[in-house]
Amino acid sequence: MSASDTFVIVGGGLAGAKAAEALRGNNFDGRVVLIADERRLPYERPPLSKEYLAGKKTLSDFTVESADWYRDHDVDLRLGVRAVALDPATRTVGLSDDTTVSYDKLLLATGSRSRRPPIPGSDAAGVHYLRTFDDAEALDSALTQGASLAVVGAGWIGLEVAASARQRGVQVSVVEMAPVPLQAALGTELGEVFAKLHREHDVDLRLGASVAEISTAGGAATGLQLGDGSRISADAVLVAVGAQPNIELADAAGLRLGDGGVLVDASLRSSDPDIYAVGDIAAAQHPLLHTRIRTEHWANALKQPATAAAGMLGQQAEYDELPYFFTDQYDLGMEYVGYAASYQRVVFRGDVDGREFVAFWLDGENRVLAGMNVNIWEGLDDIKDLIRSRAPVDPDALADSQAPLGALLN
Repeated sequence: MSASDTFVIVGGGLAGAKAAEALRGNNFDGRVVLIADERRLPYERPPLSKEYLAGKKTLSDFTVESADWYRDHDVDLRLGVRAVALDPATRTVGLSDDTTVSYDKLLLATGSRSRRPPIPGSDAAGVHYLRTFDDAEALDSALTQGASLAVVGAGWIGLEVAASARQRGVQVSVVEMAPVPLQAALGTELGEVFAKLHREHDVDLRLGASVAEISTAGGAATGLQLGDGSRISADAVLVAVGAQPNIELADAAGLRLGDGGVLVDASLRSSDPDIYAVGDIAAAQHPLLHTRIRTEHWANALKQPATAAAGMLGQQAEYDELPYFFTDQYDLGMEYVGYAASYQRVVFRGDVDGREFVAFWLDGENRVLAGMNVNIWEGLDDIKDLIRSRAPVDPDALADSQAPLGALLN
């Protein structure tokens, strides 16, 4: 790489900012252009449904770097500009301001957007989605003491907002088609834990239920009509039914797609050797788990850019971090690590009813696929070691709180 090279980063979230940091941290002295479609400095998104709505953090607390940092590190930060075209043949990116930027290497960090299912009434005033800070500001203004909120979807965003809203004195109803919350992410056993948690905090949890329409009056949302004919009245509605990866630019450019994202190898390089992808859109081959993984979690946006930057600089690097995510809801805090798409059983260690426990997802050979700490802030490294070992463990010893996790590999 030379000082005449131009590296372009498309995406102004956490991943884009971390990529710029990684390039400059690896002494790349060429031109770095960061394209950000929001007019705000890159920021982290998890606090939007957690600390921000809880009143514990402001935007400045989770902004990745100050404007001075981009200036001091000679990063050409283009705020409020979208990438609208990508031509790998000419190695150019067309922008929404009618300019074009050429690149030697390109990193796609375009993230995702809220899914917007075709529910009648979803365009009414008072219907919210949560992806950007502007979304969070609008939702924050609706969560006033004594107000009511109906949430469509019992995934991470829906439940975290429900918890924040309840702690602010808002009446909350949550409607979910699955039989338990978070079933796709955690399975039935752990989904029951979160169902109990929210019901204990007086959330009206409607499981196995569908939404027929968002009720309106005078152009504003007034609640939900469910598939069984029942109604939920609400002053505001949050639709939180997952994320849609922003892969249209990659698709139009002819990059290989699959698993809902851009197909990349372990170095996060796409089918075009000059283009890399990270974060929500990266369907990456995992060198340890021997499968392709695409996850929409903060940890990927935080850590994958360092691997991609190394590859862009001609260095050998593979992204072998285990998938990781966390949540905070009421008095429950947890960390999850691993990948349990094909688990056979769950083993618990600790007090599940008291919500101080560790859960382990095992395959048919009693190998640990994933683990989750709930209100126990130690042992995560041991869980990672168990997963990485790929070795069978004794489920009874795994469930025994007196048996050190580190000793189970010996």
